[in-house]
Amino acid sequence: MAGQPAGKVLRIVQITDTHLYGKPDARLLELNTRESLDRVLDLVSEREATFELVLATGDIAQDASEEAYHHFADAIQRFGRPFYWIPGNHDRASVMRRLERHSAALEKRIRLGNWQILMLDSSVPGEVHGRLKSSELEWLEQMLVEADADETVQHSLVCLHHNPHPGTADWMQGIGLHEAERLLEVLDRHTSVRAVLYGHIHQELDFEHNGIRYLCSPSTCIQFKPGVTDFTLDDRAPAYRWLELGADGTIESAVERVPDYDLEVDFNSEGY
Repeated sequence: MAGQPAGKVLRIVQITDTHLYGKPDARLLELNTRESLDRVLDLVSEREATFELVLATGDIAQDASEEAYHHFADAIQRFGRPFYWIPGNHDRASVMRRLERHSAALEKRIRLGNWQILMLDSSVPGEVHGRLKSSELEWLEQMLVEADADETVQHSLVCLHHNPHPGTADWMQGIGLHEAERLLEVLDRHTSVRAVLYGHIHQELDFEHNGIRYLCSPSTCIQFKPGVTDFTLDDRAPAYRWLELGADGTIESAVERVPDYDLEVDFNSEGY
């Protein structure tokens, strides 16, 4: 994507873990994920007067159907902004790659002013946990090395689906990014990295590690309760995250939740 003026504050929207189905009436733990996404996108329309693009950080589909991906893309078109997506554990990267109509959404490096946004595929076919292939880490290293040598690229935002730090509930401990230290070692070597953006654990997190900010965002459908031992749904509403990327490397960000949301979900579920 072509860059924007370097001095401009760049506002972006993150949408994650939409868990869409091919069938419009399908439900995830009694929640219609198409309807909850629509409510979140209505909120984006209401609160975001202008923004550059949408980042969709995985689990776009629950059933990995072509129809689910087409529905997401069609829903996002209301904004007239480009969107970029990466696969999560419920997605199939092979299906996403064959959707020629949405091939631009698979761009891995996005330039915005003096920022670059790097999109990593952490999905492992058939597994809930994530892992970055050596080729993916080598590509990341190359992009960060090039940024170090390019005066026009001063800041990097790295996006993936799986959490590179442990989740906040005991049951989450095995489902995050395996061998995460390999990623952290690459990130810590390069001074342009400002933040890492992800989803997967359906929670809002914002913390710093080794000078890098880590931002996890809630789902547009169900939420996972923090600090529990076993799988437990939270009663918080669907949400999206906005970020403002400053030319000086600063990041302003917040999560926006759908107000007055009547959450119809199976709170007795032990998993999905």
